[in-house]
Amino acid sequence: MKKDLLWLIDILPEDIWRLIFLTDGIKSGRIDVSDSLRGYVLGMIFEKPSTRTRVSFEVAMYELGGHAIYLPTQTLQMSRGESIKDTAKVLSRYVDILMARVYSHSSLEEFAKYADIPVINGLSDLAHPVQALSDYYTIYEHFGKLKGIKVAYVGDGNNVANSLLMGASKLGIEFNIATPEGYEPSKIYLDYAKKFSLESGAKIKLYRDPHEAVKGVDVIYTDTFVSMGQEAEAEERRRVFLPRYQVNMKLIESAGNEDVVFMHCLPAHRGEEVTDEVIDSKYSIVYDQAENRLHMQKAILLWMVD
Repeated sequence: MKKDLLWLIDILPEDIWRLIFLTDGIKSGRIDVSDSLRGYVLGMIFEKPSTRTRVSFEVAMYELGGHAIYLPTQTLQMSRGESIKDTAKVLSRYVDILMARVYSHSSLEEFAKYADIPVINGLSDLAHPVQALSDYYTIYEHFGKLKGIKVAYVGDGNNVANSLLMGASKLGIEFNIATPEGYEPSKIYLDYAKKFSLESGAKIKLYRDPHEAVKGVDVIYTDTFVSMGQEAEAEERRRVFLPRYQVNMKLIESAGNEDVVFMHCLPAHRGEEVTDEVIDSKYSIVYDQAENRLHMQKAILLWMVD
């Protein structure tokens, strides 16, 4: 039976740990994965712009001995009306794995329904599982553990927040979320998080006040207030989120923890969701996060074909 990675709702906690440990082994050099995917081809469909997702997957395939094909939708017949079903069926005859970065999660589900090969979510409006998996590896790498770690997410309850929430609920992490009213993570994620937390012992708390949410935490995480596809809402969103939900040094200090770290999936809108003073400070591990996308993508690709 083929594997798909569409969101973290369907992934088992032991598989998340397996990916974290495999990523650690790959990055440290303890596990040699060179040529592990020789002869494999990854098709990469992009409806949205990308830096880290595209480059990390492409380099990962190259270093695993395989090949990646960049397929922006404007260069495919999809741009002229070919159905997702037909595209998925045809690409299944050409490539071994499909990764898609799409506007609508329903498009991703359709790719997975009709493709005969594994499908990876490279980002949708509802989820960004490859980012969250890499982020939890980064936290594990930095602190040497995940048990007992406290994370605060401040800002928009978007696809990244959804996926981080799901990961926390499966890994038993204390996860605080501070958002304005109406900008909470998706209800389906909150409902699943409640269910999984009963099994893992995770603690999920919602806040309006970011300064309350960050008290005593080890990690402060934020993302853009205006995701791709929300440009028409940009001014309204800035009015809602700024200045209260900006991560600045005052918010960092509210954690009351000198060892607190700041994380951001990037790209950052400096001066909006985070200040230069924070993202360029000793607290920031955003570039470690970015690098670890490469190592985690290797682990994911190997897991998908295992």
